[in-house]
Amino acid sequence: MKISIIGVGSVGSAVATAVKNTGLVHEMVLYDRDGVRARAAAEDLGHATVFGFDVKISAVSNYRGIRGSDIVIISAGANQKPGETRTDLLQNNAEVIRDIVPQVMENVDAKNVILILVTNPLDVMVMLAREISKLPTSRVIGTGTMLDTARLRTILSRGLSVSPQSIHSYVLGEHGDSSVIDWSSVTVGGLSLDDFCRQTKVPMTDATRETIEYRVRNAAYEIIRGRGATWDGIGAAVSDLLRCIINDERRILTVSVVDGVGSHTLAMSLPRIVGRGGVITTLIPKMSSAELAALRRSARIIQKNFSML
Repeated sequence: MKISIIGVGSVGSAVATAVKNTGLVHEMVLYDRDGVRARAAAEDLGHATVFGFDVKISAVSNYRGIRGSDIVIISAGANQKPGETRTDLLQNNAEVIRDIVPQVMENVDAKNVILILVTNPLDVMVMLAREISKLPTSRVIGTGTMLDTARLRTILSRGLSVSPQSIHSYVLGEHGDSSVIDWSSVTVGGLSLDDFCRQTKVPMTDATRETIEYRVRNAAYEIIRGRGATWDGIGAAVSDLLRCIINDERRILTVSVVDGVGSHTLAMSLPRIVGRGGVITTLIPKMSSAELAALRRSARIIQKNFSML
């Protein structure tokens, strides 16, 4: 399995480390317009293979070096700075995607390659990459709200004093400020959230839910204020998505792909079965009328942002 990563800044480097540590790839190619940075990253990560999985890691200065890639991960583009939203990155990162995707497609097998998008604003970049690449929607995949969902499960696990592995929950819609927590479908150990809280005598008031929502939506902003960028979480999310694809695990992940949502065709996160060929099936979870209305609002925001390109 050959993987190429386009963009080796703080996020791309974290993605490369996490992907290497899966032990599932035999070759990894790093491309960055700053060739010195790409070579340094490849050398540093190459040294680390002595302590773990033996992966051939190289840096390239030309897109020809990605030929033969089964999966291409695009993490290039500007990262959020303190005080910025993901949408603030829209125009600059759209130009990055417009530059990268055609060059990627000239050097990969369009019949088989899968593109994974990490660049923000994520959902709009997925739509743009799909439009440019002409690939099937199932093979242009954004990490979507995988990380948002992980944050929700982590926060819930701390409040409920139970492993996050026992919690099933989804953050839907935009990977951004209009994301929607689907409280209606949260289960803990097979019980609804309300039943679990009732049996364990853990309070879950409306105020508690509002606090959790705030913490999930603002987690990235808090991390950016503290360390300048987020990278470990998204690196883990990408490696988990990659593992699901390579092993054909057919797990349900909240990834973002272009799909019909109501009267619109756009990219947003919903629970989706993911396997070797990419996204296999999109699922519509249980939602309250208020949650469904919020999801539609999120869809409108994504569509509006895409129309600004």
